[in-house]
Amino acid sequence: MHITDNFDAGNIEVINLEDKKDIQLAIRPDVGGEFFQWFNFRLSGQVGEQYVLNIVNAGESSYPTGWENYQAVASYDRQHWFRLPTTYKEGKLTIVANLEYATIQIAYFAPYSYERHQDLLAAAQEHPLVTLEHLGETLDKRDLTLVKIGDNDASKRNIWITARQHPGETMAEWLVEGLLQSLLDSDNANSRLLLEKANFYIVPNMNPDGSVRGHLRTNAAGTNLNREWSNPSLEKSPEVFYVINKMEETGVDLFYDVHGDEALPYVFLAGSQGAPSYNERLANLRDKFSDVLKLASADFQSEFGYDIDAPGTANMTLATNWVAERFDCLANTLEMPFKDNDNVPDVETGWSPERSAKLGEASLIAMLAVVDELR
Repeated sequence: MHITDNFDAGNIEVINLEDKKDIQLAIRPDVGGEFFQWFNFRLSGQVGEQYVLNIVNAGESSYPTGWENYQAVASYDRQHWFRLPTTYKEGKLTIVANLEYATIQIAYFAPYSYERHQDLLAAAQEHPLVTLEHLGETLDKRDLTLVKIGDNDASKRNIWITARQHPGETMAEWLVEGLLQSLLDSDNANSRLLLEKANFYIVPNMNPDGSVRGHLRTNAAGTNLNREWSNPSLEKSPEVFYVINKMEETGVDLFYDVHGDEALPYVFLAGSQGAPSYNERLANLRDKFSDVLKLASADFQSEFGYDIDAPGTANMTLATNWVAERFDCLANTLEMPFKDNDNVPDVETGWSPERSAKLGEASLIAMLAVVDELR
């Protein structure tokens, strides 16, 4: 038996491998030690044997309620991800794997590798409307890349999409992949019409350092990027610093910040209702966007979500609130589950990369519905 996390986005610490029915593991915290929940490792063993893996520090993780009704994901080919029997009791997360092949990869959610990220960028740039722009370097000297789609016509609306401020929320980049494929599909009439009306600025991975390091929530400095928008710095949060600089250059008419939520088993929006300048125009736009997204995707709902901030009480360090206030624009955080989606459950896969990608396609329909009213 062998367990390793020595690969892109790997995260696990092996405590004891002596008993295959009681393998003891621990999740390694992000830099800074404040956050941990993401795990990603490979187990090699004997075909036909059962292995019981216990993550013994699960109860001390950032979001212990995230383990309730949670099932770990696994894959033999790193293409199809399915759920494994998983239980949480007395601070310990127990995963049971019956090996059909010699090696299985087990993770918190289907990983979106840095190599796949590079492939996504390379494929997108072949479209005639796409330009890749280097915004700057991260603390680990990785590229922060912007995908620009459009002809820079100043009369068009400017739509900004960011994903993976929190690197462990890999469903966010799966969504962007689906959105990009749909947006750049010349046979998609909705996308062609949308591109006649808007320029797109998309950052598929806001936090490549945290992604490669196997972090849940922070970058190489241990900084939670989604608490940096009111005062980013090159020392702690260059990723946000560079994106804001570019936003100031282009302006923003619609902002879509894509995330995953550990605890809630739903897809939902979190808006900017608590921002100081939130107004009736933005409220109407948000309602229309939400209503159309519900029609476009049965995975989306608006009954369950975060508590809505009272007027003027929003945390202005969050991207959605800061961008909405700075640019007087429609801004939403989209949240997807790490678990299954209780709206339309799937016992085998739960919430998945494929469903995330389909939600990306549906998001474009909601954007088309409001694009003419954005300014």
